[in-house]
Amino acid sequence: MQPNSNTDFSPAHLTAEQIQRIKNLESELRNQANENIVLIAYESENKG
Repeated sequence: MQPNSNTDFSPAHLTAEQIQRIKNLESELRNQANENIVLIAYESENKG
């Protein structure tokens, strides 16, 4: 997947609860897929 050169992304600003939910989902997906899965949250810097 090629990044869109017209869109900039930065790490998403997440609450501790949101981060924990991502960690829980990573764990669930790792167990289901038997793979080392990592989820990453970004937000678009383009507004609009």
